[in-house]
Amino acid sequence: MLTVGALCAGVTAIRFAVEGEFHAALLLILLAAIMDGLDGRLARLLRSESQIGAELDSLCDFVNFGVAPGLIIWLWALQDMRSAGWIAVLIYVVSCLLRLARFNIGNRAIDKGAEKSGFQGVPSPAGALLAFLPMFVAFALDKPQPFNDGLIALYLAFVGAMMIGRFRTPSFKKLSFQAEYVRYVFVGFAALVAALLAYPWATLVALDLVYASIVVVSLFRRAPKPADLEVEEDLPDGH
Repeated sequence: MLTVGALCAGVTAIRFAVEGEFHAALLLILLAAIMDGLDGRLARLLRSESQIGAELDSLCDFVNFGVAPGLIIWLWALQDMRSAGWIAVLIYVVSCLLRLARFNIGNRAIDKGAEKSGFQGVPSPAGALLAFLPMFVAFALDKPQPFNDGLIALYLAFVGAMMIGRFRTPSFKKLSFQAEYVRYVFVGFAALVAALLAYPWATLVALDLVYASIVVVSLFRRAPKPADLEVEEDLPDGH
């Protein structure tokens, strides 16, 4: 149900973007990302994992984090570029598709009992949030479009390339803390939620920059062995 709900959020985000309601469109994509992060965990908790569920999840991710972000950014900034802007959108969308196809192949090929600690390339939900960085900045500054359209197109294509890259990015799924630090983690999480409520766009800009910094560091690290890569990807890593 969460997977279907996430799909509905992503498709509705496209509708809001067509109507010019870009704030609402971004919030719906964020909601879809949160639901995507919860559906796999809930399925494992309820022991209701299935092959059809995994396939539906990938299909919905393609819409929510591939098609929808590409169309939203096209409607927001790239229409005036016409074919050049559309090429950037296609590069991003096709890259997301290839990313998910590679994930599906790896999900079947790699032994799930193996120890896995990371991903290859930027996962699709994180890629969508990175792609929205120019919009987050614009909304944080309360400006309609502070960037050159060509730069946005190049950036969108670059994010697409990052999704199909072969470099290692970390997984936060198995992140754990010692008991004495748990209280500080809760305080930090509460502070993050408060910041998102008070300054949503500025906080999202900060989160994007932090994750981008992690990706940059990953670019300079040795490529992982296939067995070290996480097969099952959820928010904030995603598929």
